[in-house]
Amino acid sequence: MKTKWFVRGDIDGFFGLFIDNLLQLMVIAVLGEAVCGFTPELVYGQILPGAAASILAGNLFYAWQARRLARRTGREDVTALPYGINTPSVFAYILLIMGPVYQETKNATLAWQAGLFACFLSGIMETAGAFCGDWLRRHTPRAALLSALAGIAITFIAMAFAFQIFATPVIALLPMMLILINYASRIRLPLGLPGGFAAVAVGTAVAWGLRLLGYRYFEPNPESYAVGLHFFKPALSELSAFLVSPVGWKYLAVIFPMGLFNVIGSLQNLESAEAAGDRFETRSSLLANGLGSLCAAFLGSAFPTTIYIGHPGWKAMGARSGYSVLNGLAITALCLTGGVTLVLRWVPLEAVLGILLWIGLIITAQAYQETPRKHALAVTVGFIPPLAAWALLLIETALSKAGSSLYAVAPKFGSDLFIHGIIALNQGFILSSMILAAILAFIIDRQFFRAGLWALAAAGLSAIGIIHAYSLTPLGVQNKMGWMAAPQFVVGYSLTAAVLIGLHWWQSTGTTSLQRNRASVEGALSPAKEQA
Repeated sequence: MKTKWFVRGDIDGFFGLFIDNLLQLMVIAVLGEAVCGFTPELVYGQILPGAAASILAGNLFYAWQARRLARRTGREDVTALPYGINTPSVFAYILLIMGPVYQETKNATLAWQAGLFACFLSGIMETAGAFCGDWLRRHTPRAALLSALAGIAITFIAMAFAFQIFATPVIALLPMMLILINYASRIRLPLGLPGGFAAVAVGTAVAWGLRLLGYRYFEPNPESYAVGLHFFKPALSELSAFLVSPVGWKYLAVIFPMGLFNVIGSLQNLESAEAAGDRFETRSSLLANGLGSLCAAFLGSAFPTTIYIGHPGWKAMGARSGYSVLNGLAITALCLTGGVTLVLRWVPLEAVLGILLWIGLIITAQAYQETPRKHALAVTVGFIPPLAAWALLLIETALSKAGSSLYAVAPKFGSDLFIHGIIALNQGFILSSMILAAILAFIIDRQFFRAGLWALAAAGLSAIGIIHAYSLTPLGVQNKMGWMAAPQFVVGYSLTAAVLIGLHWWQSTGTTSLQRNRASVEGALSPAKEQA
């Protein structure tokens, strides 16, 4: 079957994915300079071109993968997996790895090399995950894979952008409603305009119209960077020099959970795509994911790339494979010409936030729609760790703006706010969300032995500091790796596992006894039946 390269829905999908990728690149540029001391030459001449190479390669691969699936199945509605730089990785790598290195050494180059090292190790973990991810995916309830995504979607995506929309309603509210009207009702807009394009165009026109009338709700980005051609430059010597340095290895407590986060997140996104109707091969998808991060590290980007959250949202927009190609080409063009911030100089961010809000809403709805109805409780319990992570972000932001810190204020909360419980849930929240949902899903199905195994896994991860373990320092919440890093959680999960496995044994013993009694009764009744 011959499939089209581009359909009308690809324009909508492109807007959403492009803006999402563009926002990550903007954060890298701004925080890289403010926190890590990066020079414009390093950001625009090395880091962003390296990021562009990995984004382009991944987008082209996933577009090809979608077209291959469409030809093999004879379908025309296959949507490519969205792909780009992971938002949590950007903040974790800048604030918890490169920032501390720069603060300690005042050497921006060394901080950048630490980021390359972290990106490289993350790529190795993602590549290795390609060979064991399918097994994990088969043995994990769908509720566990989707609930963590839904928790992130309703907090870090939907709520975060909703606050921004309602902070500037005169510009942002109408574009948001246009998105909801078009995508939720599936109504065709006049002239056949794509909903995303119409929303952005209307929002931009309103913003500039009000500005011309003297109402400055929208201020164009005043920064202007010199536009010029940049090229991909290998960074193998910088990376190899750091591999033998002890500086980077002490940040393994951050690097390992983030690499694991990317592997688990990619698995969840593959499950999300399958729930929406597109089943992609796990191994090739994760392998491309890992190779993309390695490509980024080799070419100077300190930020791993990964399969994005949001496939159902882009599919609901009507995007297929062309949106992925458009995104890769557009991001690459901007990065190689120094024009990353040029778009946001003219287009207000508020005009495009409705697209991202829709993606958050559709992912949250999918977690309930695509799991067995009886597992709704399991999906809901999986929301708790992401909600805690989001609450901690709000608390830390408020304290920072007030000129204080969590380290200074935490002892004052007391029973008014159990801050230590919030922090513990924040640590490794993707994994703990998945584990809690899996345990409850198996409990609902009365598969107590499997639930017990998941509780044992939680105890093991707590013991080595992957989940729940932390140290609260003047620099903020720090990961705490090591043996018995979170002993209270080890005990709690171990006792839970013992109870669940005991219930499995009791249930098995009771069933066996019942079967024996039933067999005895039937055996005793057989002669009587024969005589009758």
